[in-house]
Amino acid sequence: MKTFKKLYIFSLLFPYLALADGVAIDKVYHPYVHAQETEIESRMISAGDNQLYRLGVGQSLSERVFIEGYLITGSSQDTSSIRAFEIEALFQLTEQGEYAADWGLIIEIENNRRVDTWELATGLLMERQWGKWIGTANVHVIYEWGDKISSEFESSLASQIRYRYARYFEPAIEFYSSESGQALGPVLTGDIRFRAAKKLHWEIGALAGLGSKVPDTNFRLLLEYEF
Repeated sequence: MKTFKKLYIFSLLFPYLALADGVAIDKVYHPYVHAQETEIESRMISAGDNQLYRLGVGQSLSERVFIEGYLITGSSQDTSSIRAFEIEALFQLTEQGEYAADWGLIIEIENNRRVDTWELATGLLMERQWGKWIGTANVHVIYEWGDKISSEFESSLASQIRYRYARYFEPAIEFYSSESGQALGPVLTGDIRFRAAKKLHWEIGALAGLGSKVPDTNFRLLLEYEF
């Protein structure tokens, strides 16, 4: 438990650099893989006049490895277009409850079509449960390169504290950080279960921008159908 607290505090104090698209409001990943699971995922991020959408399809390859591909589109006041393609692999490093914190690793590669750049990201995923409370932190390091930009390393933080009120309703607080600023706000999550081990996971949040380059109000919506 002491080790987890030290790592979590370190992640909050880490000198975060900016992602290419500004503050890294997206989602908080959990370090778990479910065997023989297929997933269809949809995400929406709204920040000021800009919206970002992700449509993903994923499949577990084993009890420890999950692969997912995304089509990323976006819209602003003037344009709407396909922006990027992404592939990510999530590795569950430890058994749930084996240590004081559960650990995972995520590797992502993205091609941004608008500016012809590439991003390779590696993220360390940490999660700890005490009673009905769950704390999760994602620390990402990103390398970005392309013909029209200077190659550089970047990093980001996504963190969440969630209360397990009921399977279908779990309120949470999330915090995101990057060089462009921070965002903090409430998020509601839950699972709607169906027969034959199928479920719909939902998340909806409203986050306030804390930096000068971050919109005052940001919304995020996530739907995952798992079967």
